[in-house]
Amino acid sequence: MKKNYPILAYIGLGSNLQDPSAQIAIALRELALLPESDLHQHSGLYLSRPMGPPDQPVYVNAVASIKTRLGPEELLNHLQSIENQHGRERLGEHWGPRTLDLDILSYSNKKINSLRLNVPHPGVRLREFVLYPLQEINKNLIIAGVGRVDRLSQKCYANGLALLEE
Repeated sequence: MKKNYPILAYIGLGSNLQDPSAQIAIALRELALLPESDLHQHSGLYLSRPMGPPDQPVYVNAVASIKTRLGPEELLNHLQSIENQHGRERLGEHWGPRTLDLDILSYSNKKINSLRLNVPHPGVRLREFVLYPLQEINKNLIIAGVGRVDRLSQKCYANGLALLEE
């Protein structure tokens, strides 16, 4: 499903292993190199508490927007390839530690429900480490079927989220 015109997609980035800030910085550079795509903008880096097992390191999170002609599944393939290059292991532990996690949060105004991909990301409305960085780069973004980012973030407790000083 290639597009003739670029669409705007939002990608969530997270890491809590092997120098998380560096993992995110490198991943942002790799997003800028995706075929048929341009890195549009990205948020600052945020420290957040882990959602899963409490005995893991804190996360570093960010959000990026890209203009792309890649279809959603093709974009997912590229994101998973980047994760794999960063040593991402899928061990079946839900919300466990990881070198890099890249999620498609929003793909234009589309709703996608396939075996491999759900867009908007199912947890977007509940995750401070997604909503606050999203608000930083586009507070007026309307996530299809979910709502406007600035309104969603007002209802989402910050839970210790902190902007990482560069």
